[in-house]
Amino acid sequence: MGVPFEALLPYGIMLAMFGITGGGLSQLRHMQNGGKRSRHSVDQWDRRDKRLTGFLRGQTDRPTAPPGFELNNPWKCESRFY
Repeated sequence: MGVPFEALLPYGIMLAMFGITGGGLSQLRHMQNGGKRSRHSVDQWDRRDKRLTGFLRGQTDRPTAPPGFELNNPWKCESRFY
């Protein structure tokens, strides 16, 4: 005895929703990286590119930093006790 196709409809709907969700998340990650593939194990040196360009994967060829970059220091300096 065969399985009626109505019993397989929920599985088809779930499979379609997983596919749509996976494709949407992949497209979102692609857009967040500025149109480039995602990169793993990004360290603090690579986060400098985000401060310069606004994108984690962005790189610039300008020899000077943008205005206001000299005040945008991510390192916290300790206050000295003299």
